[in-house]
Amino acid sequence: MRLGEVERLRGELSEFVADVLASLPRRDQRRWGECYLRGLMLDGRRKSVQPMAERLPDGNMQALQQFVNQSPWDPLPVRRRIAQKLCEAVRPEVWVVDDVSFPKCGTLSVGVARQYCGTLGKRANCQVAVSVHAATDTASCPLEWELFLPEDWAHDNGRRRRAGVPDEVGHVSKTRLALGLLERLAEQDLTVPVIVADAGYGRSVSFRLALEERGWSYVMAVDPKEVARPAAAEPSQPEYGGLGPPTLPRYREPAKPLTALIDPGTGFEPVTWRQGSKGAMTSNFAVLEVRPSGKEATRTAQETAGGRSRWNGVLPLRTLLVEQPAEAAEPTAYWMTNLPATTPVADLVRWAKMRWRIEHDYRELKHGLGLDHFEGRTWRGWHHHVTLVTAAQAFLTLRRLDPKARMPA
Repeated sequence: MRLGEVERLRGELSEFVADVLASLPRRDQRRWGECYLRGLMLDGRRKSVQPMAERLPDGNMQALQQFVNQSPWDPLPVRRRIAQKLCEAVRPEVWVVDDVSFPKCGTLSVGVARQYCGTLGKRANCQVAVSVHAATDTASCPLEWELFLPEDWAHDNGRRRRAGVPDEVGHVSKTRLALGLLERLAEQDLTVPVIVADAGYGRSVSFRLALEERGWSYVMAVDPKEVARPAAAEPSQPEYGGLGPPTLPRYREPAKPLTALIDPGTGFEPVTWRQGSKGAMTSNFAVLEVRPSGKEATRTAQETAGGRSRWNGVLPLRTLLVEQPAEAAEPTAYWMTNLPATTPVADLVRWAKMRWRIEHDYRELKHGLGLDHFEGRTWRGWHHHVTLVTAAQAFLTLRRLDPKARMPA
């Protein structure tokens, strides 16, 4: 936005800031929080502290720098209030779990390591953050964030101390970070909708099982190499030979990759899930039931039954959604869900495809609001910055959803 447009929104922005930054104990902190948000929304190539301070009439580089990097305010209550406001306004159909990377040149910024960088599509020096977004077909906004701390940071006390990494923070997998973010949101008495993720999370059977243990529904892209058995498969009880412990039930046929379970008779039907810029987005989909059969699924089934000796050998059914475009000779995408196979296929497809909304989020967060422009190096500063960027996008999202609001051109 241009300066005049931002200035015309100051009254509404002040009310928003008074609400979401109410947990900040001092008035000057809330004042600089509002100033930072205006800087993020204001037109400009870079959204780091110095250029924002130079563009703002009341900008003060030293004060903004101190507010973001040193001031000891807790970002969690701020994100909690943003999540409450957004979920009430957006009424999300799904929560999308994802991660985003921030390429870096140096090695001193917190969490930086040589790892896969989705932004560049290759291994590179970068930070990676895990996020959860509320989404519908018409609106979306991030609700929670956590910075992924690579393993080589876990025991490097010098780097941790310089970056201000809390003692209790260690190396945790991205799926575990995502589960922690979801639990944090659920503890706020927010209604947990369907949880959606790409195959980076969906291929983790333990992650899917953890969601099931908490009573949450999901639709997740999975690796077509994942093994399963047909729904009709039944374990048999081998005859006891009279020596040793009794034999346990087992399936006669080995598990197969998901690709091998799609036979020529599988019924695909056309489904349109939304209107794109070039018209209706339509493809062919099939829904079938399978029995995931990997080691993790088998071990969990045994534990649920009270132990291997008490297990009847039956693996639970799960619903598989498969896409095969009309021009494709074979399926191109697979999603696993714990929703029943009787769920309307149009709903399953819409939820599975709703990840597109977070690409809109990232475009606005990065290109419009400076998500990846933060030049600080500390744990505290990074979390403060992403929280304030989230607040800026939340403010804009709420205005877009308000029929009486007039957004700048």
